[in-house]
Amino acid sequence: MTGNSEDSKPARYEEGQPGSHQLNDPTEQKQGEPQDDPETAALKKDPTLPAKMHGNKPSRGAEIDAQIAAEEEEELKQKGKA
Repeated sequence: MTGNSEDSKPARYEEGQPGSHQLNDPTEQKQGEPQDDPETAALKKDPTLPAKMHGNKPSRGAEIDAQIAAEEEEELKQKGKA
């Protein structure tokens, strides 16, 4: 065998190094919610957009979703002014 003995090395996976993971360490990457690209954000605003982009008529479900979103937005505007 080589000159390295099992006793001279620290036990693996038993303990982490002190200070190896600090909550306020700016060098560690923190991942929050993924950000949508502009195209995805536009699709969330207008459910009929994908069909229109491909030159097709939007599905009935997409039309209903757009109508519901418009009604909810109008309701929120009215509640904000009241």
